[in-house]
Amino acid sequence: MVLGVRLTYDIAGHTVPERRKEANMAENTTTTATPTPATKDGGSTVIVDAVVAKVAGIAAAEVPGVHALGGGAARVIGNIRQAVGAKDHAQGVSVEVGETEVAADIAIQVDYPEQLQRVASNVRAAVHQAITELVGMKVAEINVTVVDVFIPGDDDDEDAAAEQRVN
Repeated sequence: MVLGVRLTYDIAGHTVPERRKEANMAENTTTTATPTPATKDGGSTVIVDAVVAKVAGIAAAEVPGVHALGGGAARVIGNIRQAVGAKDHAQGVSVEVGETEVAADIAIQVDYPEQLQRVASNVRAAVHQAITELVGMKVAEINVTVVDVFIPGDDDDEDAAAEQRVN
């Protein structure tokens, strides 16, 4: 069981903290949420961190020159998930969501011979736009880490060498 804090808004738009328990079998992390101001009927909208991470991940993956998201281990697990038909769009993305702002850390693998700084800058811009437009929150910072460079044909050469050894 993970204990999280959920903020709700009363009719006047004031925050009212409410304790809740949440069973989170998939991850052993705290689930936080982003409330929005109350509507006329006093309701609220909650956007969970995982949703913000997924939006950021999809935006980053669509940038030309980005081969994959995440470091080596994350990509291996991602490939296994993809093989069974379940893609993790938030792979390589970590977000911190406050009441009005979002901070994101994104790890990418860039295609060779793309300019690393340009690709990182384009990822930052795409994620900023997606969070601002789709989530409706301000962006405090977006940190992009280039963890690897993908060189086409590199993996094929290793497979060919392994096959020759086995003969």
